Amino acid sequence: MFSTDQNVETIGQLVEVLKHYVGLQKEKLELDVVEKVVRLITVLTLTFVLSLLLLLALIYVSFAAAYALGDSFGMVGAFAMVAGFYLFIFLLMILFRKQWIERPVVKFLASLLFE
Repeated sequence: MFSTDQNVETIGQLVEVLKHYVGLQKEKLELDVVEKVVRLITVLTLTFVLSLLLLLALIYVSFAAAYALGDSFGMVGAFAMVAGFYLFIFLLMILFRKQWIERPVVKFLASLLFE
């Protein structure tokens, strides 16, 4: 096949279209990455704020429970019971960390990143 000016021009146009397409794909990838990073930062910030508020509420509820139990078991016994309850919850979290923490976090991150 002989090269003509029309063939060279068509190949040049094809190269330009391919360059434009690659540039658009690069921009799309950058925008996807930025969107996912922003969503991840938003979720982390929201989780931090809600966890902090929950922790503060839990402290007040713990003191209220200890003072309520203080009449029946004495103050030391009541605070020991509240502490024992939290140690029990802590042990449960350690035993079931894969089911309760790791798997949901991995599922969330996988759904976020592979969306």
